[in-house]
Amino acid sequence: MAKAPAPQPAAEAPAAAPAPKRGKKLLIIIILAVAVVVVLIAAVVAVMLLRKGHATEEEHAEKPAAVATVDLSHPPTFVALDPFVVNLAPAEGDRYLQVVMALRVSDHKIAENLKGFMPDIRHEINLLLSSKLPSELSTPEGREDLAAQIVSRTNQVLTGTPPPKGENAKQAVAGPIEAVRFNSFIIQ
Repeated sequence: MAKAPAPQPAAEAPAAAPAPKRGKKLLIIIILAVAVVVVLIAAVVAVMLLRKGHATEEEHAEKPAAVATVDLSHPPTFVALDPFVVNLAPAEGDRYLQVVMALRVSDHKIAENLKGFMPDIRHEINLLLSSKLPSELSTPEGREDLAAQIVSRTNQVLTGTPPPKGENAKQAVAGPIEAVRFNSFIIQ
């Protein structure tokens, strides 16, 4: 009778054997699913990199097209002025300024008509240049400010508008003169 309980553990052993087979199948399915996900992620990354490569090539191809859109049939019109040589404001010692510049105007008709205004334009520029200190003109910002003031004063002469006063003193006056370009700028 003692031998009767022994067959029961033998009966339980065959029942436990199917459980590992199901575990192995489940493990294989999980591994395959992970492998498929990894392959899909790799494919998405590859597609994104290829698109980025195409975008970079297109950007490089577009850059020369942007340069080609410059309309060379209408170059800017410049009016060269005779050189100016002025004594600068004496607060920092005796110094002088020699400058050669050109005025950029909106079209060639205005450039032709400036000859009649040239004495007034040169007078205003001379007054402005001689009122400056060397330290004001020694920086690029100072020269840009001077160019803006020359544009404003020249437009005042051409349009007949009085100079702005008070808070508006630095406000630019609109007119046919678009910019001033310095060809030479020497402070001694």
